[in-house]
Amino acid sequence: MKTKAQKQEELKEGEELFLKAQAVLLVDFSNVRTADLRNLRTQLKADGSRLLVLKKRLLGIILKKHKLEFTNSDFKTSVGTVFASNLEQASSSVYKFFSGLLKEKKIDKPKILGGFDLVTKMPMDAARVTMIGALPPREALLGQLLGMIAAPVRSLLYVLDQKAKQSTSA
Repeated sequence: MKTKAQKQEELKEGEELFLKAQAVLLVDFSNVRTADLRNLRTQLKADGSRLLVLKKRLLGIILKKHKLEFTNSDFKTSVGTVFASNLEQASSSVYKFFSGLLKEKKIDKPKILGGFDLVTKMPMDAARVTMIGALPPREALLGQLLGMIAAPVRSLLYVLDQKAKQSTSA
């Protein structure tokens, strides 16, 4: 059991991370091996995010202080808090991490619980965080968009080329 001083220190650290973050993601880390959690922390640190294990009550205090609604009873398990400097990158890292654990059968169900977008002050459910995490990188999306825009032009050029070949051979 933590002392009051330790809890105050955790609260202070959580508050500092919260003020720097653009989003807060909540994950269930129960039944996840320590080595795997260390890997997640490393991935998140590379993205400029941080995983902190806070008591749900302390997390509730931080969120209520910033007028975000959170109740401890929403989650029955242990909650890990990802303070994300970039929502898309952190969601992607968390999604890929837990998807990898699911594929390796190290966990039996997805562990993303939800989160908060601090820019818009809106809560996000697990499905939305998962959807954001499953999106391809920005460069891939731009490439797909460019391909969709260029496809009709390419088709038109092909048709014109074929017409030109027909008229010259006739």
